[in-house]
Amino acid sequence: MTKRPIIIDTDPGIDDAVAIAIALFSDELDIKCISTVFGNVGLDKTTYNALRLVKFFGKENIPVASGARKPLLRDIIDASEVHGKTGMEGFDFEDPDMSLLCQESSIELMRKIIMESDEPITILPIGPLTNIALLLSTYPEVKPNIKEIIMMGGSTGRGNRGVMSEFNFCADPEAARIVFHSGLKLTMVPLDAGVRALITKDVSEHIKTLNKTGEMFYSLFKRYRGGSFETGLTMYDSYATAYLLQPDIFKTVDVFVDIETQGEYTSGCSVVDLRGFLNKEPNTTVILDTDPEKFNEWFIQSVKRCC
Repeated sequence: MTKRPIIIDTDPGIDDAVAIAIALFSDELDIKCISTVFGNVGLDKTTYNALRLVKFFGKENIPVASGARKPLLRDIIDASEVHGKTGMEGFDFEDPDMSLLCQESSIELMRKIIMESDEPITILPIGPLTNIALLLSTYPEVKPNIKEIIMMGGSTGRGNRGVMSEFNFCADPEAARIVFHSGLKLTMVPLDAGVRALITKDVSEHIKTLNKTGEMFYSLFKRYRGGSFETGLTMYDSYATAYLLQPDIFKTVDVFVDIETQGEYTSGCSVVDLRGFLNKEPNTTVILDTDPEKFNEWFIQSVKRCC
């Protein structure tokens, strides 16, 4: 079976760690590189965390490169109140080999990988979209060899960082807008899809017994503030990986989406035109719903395949 080549752009982050692990151990994916961006914590920490993860999983052959340290135009924000001050609080990882960090920036590395690939690359951004916006703006020649972009971000309703804005898009609205105006094939896995398929306490207790990855996840989950360990945790970024690997468990719609950058109270809002008020052609596939039982079953089986 030919594996699908992908680039992961990420800001680890506890739920990022889950999404990365599942992708790394999938028989269907060929991870060409991991690109880091500011987000849940600062760039130095997200990059350090990515290197800690590839070491933990025994995947140090996968290139890790660091990208944008701050948004295109805005002041930097983070989500350390959710993920802890290091971004991955709760588990004692070994220190990584920092010499393995690529010397070139992630934007340069992504360009090289995309341009040299024999088949189109899928990009999986699960943090702010700054790196992707810079890539597309600086090197538009990569577009013909990008198969699609499947991103975790946005919301069809209320937000988790602002009244109407989800964290990843709120962190850099201008970057998100560039991506949505890129003309590429886009899939948006929004905030509200994640809250419909929580990782329950029973699932967390079960994966703890599966392998060292499950044990590590369990330790992280105990510290994670994306919901409640007792009533259910939101693993937003893993939903993007799930859609990439098992799209049939999701309900989707093709609609027009744009990003609000000017609103006094709504900056970073993903304007998802579900009822066609704007009379614009669809530019994005948006996840509307998933089957919680099927998602949890997929999640457990995916963790089983990890080390």
